[in-house]
Amino acid sequence: MRANRNVIVRVSAQTDVGRTRDHNEDTFLVADLTKGTTDFLDGGTATVGPKGSLFLVADGMGGAAAGEIASAMAADAVFQHLRSTWTASGTDSPDDFTRHLREAVEVANERIYRYALEHPDSRGMGTTATVVGVFGGRLHLAQVGDSRAYLVRQGLAVQLTKDQSLIQRLIDAGELTEEQAAQSERRNIILQALGPDATVRVDVTYQDIRRGDLLILCSDGLSGLVKRDEIAAVATGQPDVQAIGSRLIGMANERGGPDNITVVAVRFEGPGLAEPDGVADLGYHAYPVPDAEAPGEVAAVEPPADDLPPANDPAETAIDPVVRRTGSPVVMAAVGIGILLILLALFLLTP
Repeated sequence: MRANRNVIVRVSAQTDVGRTRDHNEDTFLVADLTKGTTDFLDGGTATVGPKGSLFLVADGMGGAAAGEIASAMAADAVFQHLRSTWTASGTDSPDDFTRHLREAVEVANERIYRYALEHPDSRGMGTTATVVGVFGGRLHLAQVGDSRAYLVRQGLAVQLTKDQSLIQRLIDAGELTEEQAAQSERRNIILQALGPDATVRVDVTYQDIRRGDLLILCSDGLSGLVKRDEIAAVATGQPDVQAIGSRLIGMANERGGPDNITVVAVRFEGPGLAEPDGVADLGYHAYPVPDAEAPGEVAAVEPPADDLPPANDPAETAIDPVVRRTGSPVVMAAVGIGILLILLALFLLTP
C-alpha cells in the first residue's frame, strides 16, 4: 500500500449545545499530521500529506464541568501523542500508524484517569472517543464508547464502528431489535469510556475509501435521533459538507435536541482514490494491530483488504458499565442492579 497518495479532503466540523443542555461536553478535532497542526478552514479543502489527517469526536460525561474537561483532554492527548511519535517518526508503515493511533487513545485514558484521581470533584469523569486517521487511501479507526462513524457511498450509509454499549450487547444477543433499542431507557449506558478505569480496550478497525465517499463522525446527540438512512439522504442530496453538518444538527434539534450534537463531515476526492465499485466492502473490519518488536519497529504485517479475521466483540472484555449522565444515588444504584441482572441473564443464555 502506498502511504503517499493524492487524496483531497473537504471538511466541516460543527458542534451544538442542543435544546436542553446548558453547556457543551462534546469536543471535535481536525488535524494535519504532516504539519502537526489543528487549524483548518471549515468547509475548505486540503490535500492529505504523507503523515495523514486526523478527525475525532469525543462526548464527555461526569456532571458539572468534568465532561467538558474529559473530552477536551482526550482530543489534546490524542493529537499531542501522535504529533510527538508518528509525525516525528521516519516511518510510513500503515501498521505503525495504527499502533500509534491505538497508543494515543490509551494515553488519553491514562491522563483523564490520573486527573480524576488528583481532583476528587471530578471522580467518575469520562468521555467517549472515536478517532479516524486517513492514511494511504484508508480510514484507520480507534474507538472507545459509542460515538459513531458512518461512511456514505452511492446513497447508502454504513456504520463503521460498533457501539460499546449495553444496548448493542442486547442486540447482538438477540434480546432486542434495533427498533426496540431506539426506545429503550438503557440506551445511554455504555460499557467503557476513557477515564473511569486505569485501562481500556481500544477497538481498532479500518475501511478503504473511494472517490466521493463521505465520512460522518458524530456524538450520540445525532445518532440517537437521526436514523442512518436519513443521514444518507442528507449526505447524498447535498455536496456541501458545511450544509450537511448544519442540516443534520438541525434535524436533531427539531426532534428535541436533548443532548449536545457534534458532526464532523469529510468528503474524499482526488486522483489518488479509485472510483467506487459498490458497497459490499463497507462495514466494521477489525485491524490486527501488531505490537512493537523494538523501539521504533513493528512487525511486518500488512492486513489484506478483503481477508481479515472476524472482529472480537468489544463488549466481551470484562468491563464495568458506565452510565452516561449523572443521577441520584438511588437511581444509579437501581440502574447498576438492573445492569448486573441483564448481564447475568446474557451469561446464562450464552451456549
